[in-house]
Amino acid sequence: MAKRYTTTGMGPDQGRTSNINALAILAEEQNTTIPAVGTTRFRPPYTPISFGAVAGRRVGEFFQVKRKTSLYATHEQAGAVFEPAGLWMRPDYYPRSSESREQAVLRECRAVRNAVGIFDASSLGKLDIQGPDALKLLNMVYANGWDTLKPGACRYGLMLKEDGCIFDDGVTACLAENHYHMTTTTGNAEKVYNWIEEWLQCEWLDWNVYVTPVTTQWAAVSIAGPKARELLKLVGTDIDLSTEAFPHMQFREGNVAGIPARVFRISFTGEHSYEINVPSSYAPALWQALMQAGQGFGITPFGLEAIHRLRAEKGYIAVGLETDGTTTPFDLGMSWAVGKKKTDYLGMRSQSLTHLARAGRRQLVGLLTDDLNFVLPEGAQIRLEANGEARSQGNVSSSYMSATLDRSIALAMLENGAERHGETVAIHIDGRKVTAKVTKPLFYDEEGRLLNA
Repeated sequence: MAKRYTTTGMGPDQGRTSNINALAILAEEQNTTIPAVGTTRFRPPYTPISFGAVAGRRVGEFFQVKRKTSLYATHEQAGAVFEPAGLWMRPDYYPRSSESREQAVLRECRAVRNAVGIFDASSLGKLDIQGPDALKLLNMVYANGWDTLKPGACRYGLMLKEDGCIFDDGVTACLAENHYHMTTTTGNAEKVYNWIEEWLQCEWLDWNVYVTPVTTQWAAVSIAGPKARELLKLVGTDIDLSTEAFPHMQFREGNVAGIPARVFRISFTGEHSYEINVPSSYAPALWQALMQAGQGFGITPFGLEAIHRLRAEKGYIAVGLETDGTTTPFDLGMSWAVGKKKTDYLGMRSQSLTHLARAGRRQLVGLLTDDLNFVLPEGAQIRLEANGEARSQGNVSSSYMSATLDRSIALAMLENGAERHGETVAIHIDGRKVTAKVTKPLFYDEEGRLLNA
């Protein structure tokens, strides 16, 4: 005897297809026909629909649409080689004549360190947050505190999921009282917005705060390097650029090259930098003005590969490389980004879970290979060999040839890594044993002198 309730009617077909199979089996068991057994009452759709109808227009090039910033044509004209980042097509590097990728990237890195580089950061996620409870929202979605952030100031923020592990990071600026501009990583822009909205719509219904995605409204052009301030003066701005009036991690609003702009003095390269946000349609004009004004400084466009090498030299993390969904702020040596006096934030209770505080967790370190020219493959395993056994005790998360140091550098997650600086570890790659020294995950300007210049 068959139960009336089975799972045969719970699929997308609502029982129309799967129930026929069940009825056929039942009829066979009773040595009769399907009509004699009887049929269920079908729910729509009465006839199966094709996968094509379900997919609709999301096929071919429309399945995952390639997004382009308002500077895409400008990068094409400059000869950029593009690569996908999230859903965006972004410049990876800008080769000149017969340059290889490696030669072009090293040149771009040197330009940023020695003069000035220009970078398209438009794809970074941007959220406009307003309302009396805006500060309350920031304090809940970020692990660090925000009560002391005043209008005109910026702060780096670290987001955790409910399990206490890192979800995203970015810089948020206070534009005015109860008004904030939040940036997210490119790949997590939509996820962060949807995540915040889920909390607001499902848990914090009485909060008076409004979150609006404005990623495509604002283009972001970053200039970085020791000549960045001179370049900004030369292109023309009514913003006081002195260190006293406009220090690191501050925001100012004014005109740049005659274009209304929001200027953030923030850096992902470790150099003196300005991120200039303008309405997207003005980005090509801004880029052209900066390139023209910077000719005497040797201004150089730089792409994703260069900025990743520059940020790795400075020890800045990249979500998705130094994090893997199980990584906590403490694993990365970022306890400073967790508010010790806060009474609540998303992921706070999980911080007390024993497995997040156990000994032996993998922690962020730097690696310097004994062979200066050998660049470790990202993902390579750091092996521990003892008592005739071998196992992984860590992995390489980011690895590059550094133009600044003229040698290879790497960031890695290593068991008890914070206590092992100075130790030598082995990485086995295709039958070759490579040795490297464990160091601080910081290779350049440890004091932050350039950021605060």
